[in-house]
Amino acid sequence: MATAIHYDLIIIGSGSATNILEPIIQRNPKIKIALIDKDEPGGICLTRGCIPSKIMLYPAELVRTIEEAQALGIDAEIKKVDYVGIMERMRALIDKDINSIRQGLSASRNIDYYQSVAEFVGPYELKVQDKYIRSEMIFLATGSQPVVPKIKGLESVGYQTSDSIIRMEMMKLPESLAIIGGGYIAAEFGHFFSAMGARVTIIGRNPQFLPQEEPEVSELAKRELGKHMTILTGHEVLETEMSHGQKKKRITALETRSGRKAVVEAEEILVAVGRGPLGNILHPERAGIKTTKDGWIQVNEYLETSQPNVWAMGDADGNYPFRHVANYESEVVYYNAILKQKIKVDYHAVPHAVFTVPEIAAVGLREREASQFYGANNLLIGYERYEDTAKGEAMNVKNYFVKVIVNETNGTILGAHIIGPQASVLIQEIINLMYAPGHGPRTMLNALHIHPALSEVVQRAFGSLMPLEHYHEHVLAEILPNENG
Repeated sequence: MATAIHYDLIIIGSGSATNILEPIIQRNPKIKIALIDKDEPGGICLTRGCIPSKIMLYPAELVRTIEEAQALGIDAEIKKVDYVGIMERMRALIDKDINSIRQGLSASRNIDYYQSVAEFVGPYELKVQDKYIRSEMIFLATGSQPVVPKIKGLESVGYQTSDSIIRMEMMKLPESLAIIGGGYIAAEFGHFFSAMGARVTIIGRNPQFLPQEEPEVSELAKRELGKHMTILTGHEVLETEMSHGQKKKRITALETRSGRKAVVEAEEILVAVGRGPLGNILHPERAGIKTTKDGWIQVNEYLETSQPNVWAMGDADGNYPFRHVANYESEVVYYNAILKQKIKVDYHAVPHAVFTVPEIAAVGLREREASQFYGANNLLIGYERYEDTAKGEAMNVKNYFVKVIVNETNGTILGAHIIGPQASVLIQEIINLMYAPGHGPRTMLNALHIHPALSEVVQRAFGSLMPLEHYHEHVLAEILPNENG
């Protein structure tokens, strides 16, 4: 084996880890860093995740807004939706940022930038291209990859993933699209392609659409999105095959509750069942780095792996697949690895959003989790509908709502769930309170809110706190009529 090149720090992944490059170099201007990424620089969020997908989704939001304008007295017509133009704009915007990052990494005197696959060959040592490199400090910010389930015939008929679509490997808008998966990736891409004009069918394995959300949020989202696409839940895909003279792809799925089979035909298939680890490429086991049963890098509460001075952040540790969490974790790693402090990660108020129409946002615990941790008798639920505020009425929105979960014993906000316009913006008001010790519902109620503004729906949710049992009997029964709370 060739002599390894020694670095002061090796970073695998060019997403969130690059946030801390500048302060690291400022502390040690002579430091030598190897930064490795097999893909384009910028991380998943920039290159094939949240940023390009949101550039695509905003035009889809406009389509739905224009379609609903007639109810407000506006006679508007969409003459054309330019799918190719939307995709080309997306690529132009993110390519500009990717190239800027690439130039910055390549020009740095402190960084050797490798656009290549890296694999461990032993503790603290990796093979990159035809070189061996070594460091006593390593940051793993490796990201993730689309999970492709083993479905009979899938490889032979062909399919797309969110990665391949963002790489523009499907330049023609399909007349029909079947999406395998029922989570937020499936929901967002289903919303996008249906707004572009494709006939979309979502096939979800879980009985609940968007299973990470509250059941009442998921039910309303399914009902509203179902106006523009077909959403099948509780269906296990059995096989795929070509049909109609090789022009369409046929999916056979089993409805697990009834045992009946459903057949869906579409021009194209999108696999969107989630993302998984990259252990099959990195081989962390060769370095003595333990992984979880699902293959993610195992870390402690300080984000250090089982191998001392090897740290993991972002998707690599499998905790929360969001760029804002990865950015936070990079700061924790900086404090612990570089400044030698002992900072524990704190995930008590991790927010997320689903950028569909309606938009969805949540932070903290769901009701079931809060009941398990704190007891149902200790919970208060706040609930307010958009339409019961002046701004919501002006917008002509129906059935959308804010739900908050509070610990009655000490007034702590445990979680919040919003479905409706600007949900990702409105929830920030609650997130900020959850990060301000000693501030809870009373702070929200005492703060002046502009009237009439949409933010009043959040304040009013905190003004309507009720026992969990009352919420189930008088509110939830109306939202989920087929459920007994």
